[in-house]
Amino acid sequence: MIVWLASYPKSGNTWVRFFILSLILGNKKNINLNHLKAISQYPSKSQYKDIISDYLNLNEVAKNWKKTQTKINSDKKVRFFKTHNMLVGHQDNFFTDYTNTLASIYIIRDPRNVITSLKHHFSLDYNKSKEFLFNENQIITLSDQEKEKTMGEKNHQLPQIIGSWQLHYRSWKSMKKNFLLIKYENLIKNPKEEFFKISFFVEKILKTKFTEEQINNAIESSSFLKLKKMEDDYGFVESAENKKGGKKNFFNLGPKNDWTKLLDKKIADEIASKFKNEMKELGYL
Repeated sequence: MIVWLASYPKSGNTWVRFFILSLILGNKKNINLNHLKAISQYPSKSQYKDIISDYLNLNEVAKNWKKTQTKINSDKKVRFFKTHNMLVGHQDNFFTDYTNTLASIYIIRDPRNVITSLKHHFSLDYNKSKEFLFNENQIITLSDQEKEKTMGEKNHQLPQIIGSWQLHYRSWKSMKKNFLLIKYENLIKNPKEEFFKISFFVEKILKTKFTEEQINNAIESSSFLKLKKMEDDYGFVESAENKKGGKKNFFNLGPKNDWTKLLDKKIADEIASKFKNEMKELGYL
């Protein structure tokens, strides 16, 4: 059965993935960011092998959401998957169902901070990043540059429907089965409390027990500074490319991404107005 680690892009999903991986593996091996393939992204090419031929056709991808998830679950093992896909339907096909989903952890982040991370990751300016954040029909897929480099590879991401920040959050908070909401800001302010919350949730899902030492070690292993150093030392396959074809840092500002210091007031006010109800609900306003 699948446990989803779901989030809008640039909201802390990779941080939580690495923590869970560290928690499960413990001190068995000296893991780095490239071990994150153990919690891979869905949907991706490897999951659709021999099912579709056009891996960048959203209609084909969506039509086979259920088929690929049923195939993944055929051995009845529990698996974690990262996804940015909204919990929505597309042409009468719904992203997932309770038959294939065991649980979901949803990571949310203040959109006024998300926008700066989007700007860096996708090489946009702030106005384009705002359009990205507001676009209710937003889809992410490979860029033209990435298509040329990855289409021959065994694995790469497939198109995902992400919509706007607001619609994404609304879609996943409707999940009724084994759902945990985690705020990125709380991971920064109260890491021990929040990561212990995640640990207890994972314990329940996996029907296991972690010691306090295991949890503390996983928290320490997953600090932003350590993740940033790992990327510097070993690289990270999920890092985006800059316009010259080189790699840009995946772990960029982290806790230093403070909208009150970085974001133009006009754009901050537009975001607060656009997402007013959800941001109030989450305590961002």
